[in-house]
Amino acid sequence: MTPDEQRVPEADAEPDGGGVVLALVPARNEAERVGATVRALRRLPGVAEVLVVSDGSDDATSDRALEAGAHCLDLPRNIGKGGALNAGLAALMGRVAERLSPEPAALLLADADLADTAARLDRLLDPVLAGEADLAIADLPAQQGAGGFGVAMGLARRGMARATGRTMAEPLSGQRAVRWEVLPALLPFAPGFGVEVAMTIDALRAGLRVVEIEVDLHHKATGKDLAGLLHRARQARAISRELTRRRAWRPTSNGAVVPADAGSPDQEGGHGGETPSGAGSPGWEGNRGQMEGGGKLPQPPDESPRGGG
Repeated sequence: MTPDEQRVPEADAEPDGGGVVLALVPARNEAERVGATVRALRRLPGVAEVLVVSDGSDDATSDRALEAGAHCLDLPRNIGKGGALNAGLAALMGRVAERLSPEPAALLLADADLADTAARLDRLLDPVLAGEADLAIADLPAQQGAGGFGVAMGLARRGMARATGRTMAEPLSGQRAVRWEVLPALLPFAPGFGVEVAMTIDALRAGLRVVEIEVDLHHKATGKDLAGLLHRARQARAISRELTRRRAWRPTSNGAVVPADAGSPDQEGGHGGETPSGAGSPGWEGNRGQMEGGGKLPQPPDESPRGGG
């Protein structure tokens, strides 16, 4: 990168709990809203830098992010939300290691379509920076115009409760604040739309302090048209995959999933016991040989982030 590209926006005053925050925003064709989201995040106390990962966007997402003052990692093809977060976090870690970005106390994850309401994410940062929580998750109000049937949400909530004993109010929320020091327990992030479910399960199984906080956030709702239905189908599939990997469900011969402690469908009276976390789990998709439960850092991407104003 050139010196201009390496420039880091000046940090604002630190929040009450103290500490620098780096914000990471995955974005896919969000040119209409990402600029407002970035500006809102940059106004948050303690946020020193915002990195937008344009995940194979074919609109002006990268341009709008840069104009709003973010750094931008422009991926040449769509790799999914979890992959985009891994690429962005690797870039941030590289900048911190090279002292281009300040050493952070927390990582803030925000969806690109929050627009001005992203300014309310300080509610997530407060308990993390004060040392009261390791992972804070936003519990959003019902979104106007949302057209879902609750299948993905219900699947995630039931599977996470079975895997961890904890029932989450908002299991699919992408708005999260994470204490920087605990990130290795959550890495690499799971691929695709399974990233939130996997992150929460991994955090709870690692004994991290996880809190949910009501925040009045609003994002672009997914409707009941064909595109919306296909989106939710992909989301449910990704959630099922991560629940299976984490032993919340186990697959049957016909491709369905059943609770991990249910009896074997092929054996009368059979039963499947709980498998200890991390024992014999499959490799992560796109990260061959890395096991459930995290602990490995994502690999730096080939692309360097472009600097914003």
